[in-house]
Amino acid sequence: MKTSKSHKPIDKKKLSGRNLTEFEKRKQLSTVASQMIASYGSKGELNQKDWTNLPSRDRVYGILQKLLTLFFPGFRGNEIGVTNKLAIFVDHLVDDIYSQLREEIAKSLLQKSSKRQHALSVEIADTVTLEILEKIPKIRKLLIGDVEAAYEGDPAAASYDEIILSYPCIEAIATYRIAHELYLRKIPLIPRIMSEHAHSRTGIDIHPGAKIGTQFFIDHGTGVVIGETTVIGNNVKLYQGVTLGALSFKKDNGGRLLKGGKRHPTIEDNVVIYSGTTVLGGETKIGHDSVIGANVWITGTVPPLSKVTFGSPKLDVIKHEPRTG
Repeated sequence: MKTSKSHKPIDKKKLSGRNLTEFEKRKQLSTVASQMIASYGSKGELNQKDWTNLPSRDRVYGILQKLLTLFFPGFRGNEIGVTNKLAIFVDHLVDDIYSQLREEIAKSLLQKSSKRQHALSVEIADTVTLEILEKIPKIRKLLIGDVEAAYEGDPAAASYDEIILSYPCIEAIATYRIAHELYLRKIPLIPRIMSEHAHSRTGIDIHPGAKIGTQFFIDHGTGVVIGETTVIGNNVKLYQGVTLGALSFKKDNGGRLLKGGKRHPTIEDNVVIYSGTTVLGGETKIGHDSVIGANVWITGTVPPLSKVTFGSPKLDVIKHEPRTG
């Protein structure tokens, strides 16, 4: 049996062209650092102004986790203990969210302000944080409705507990409903940090600017995209792979995309949209009580009480001999 040849020691001269002294190495590393510092410009390459940093993604993720725990205590891996400690647990959690969220909102507001506006930004952050926390009971009520919609809309759902613990749509929708409140108050950065975090975890991409009604259910969920100006009514059900997107992007004379305007469709009450369907355009509307079949491409308005499908395609079924050997 042949044995492998022993490896020759690395010839550092061949790798570097010459031997470097410790001083030369440090000088070379310092040059690299200087070049990197010189490359940082004004287009988001440096997470720092002269006097404050942007919000921390990890801290925003932590705040989001605490908010989800506040909605569904005990379902996020947090042990509450006996019932008589619940009030203490929730009181501490609300206080913790308040102090952390206020700080991150202040950072997000300070990115577009000056030192002179620092006090005002902190004051706005305090007001917005209190407003968000006051909305928490209402958001929880909406989420309970979303859980009910999932239970009623999925024959495989065994219990509310199973849905809250395991269904990705609940985390995605809960995150959206928090981020939406921040979006409405024109808080920069944080709503998208939250929504993209949920997107990465669940495969469901809901822009915080979308308007979504009650009893909303996304079955399976993977690959669902809901654009910023989408309007969704009550009791709507989407399946995996549904896109509610923009039909086209208008540009100005300089070739730059025009921001704003209604770019995404409106879905009225009691609509079901099956997997793989794409609905595009700000003027596109799916009328109430309609059913949209799978893999349909829609760029125009569908009247109420409609059923949209490709029809019944003919399938060719060809028998073949079983394999042998």
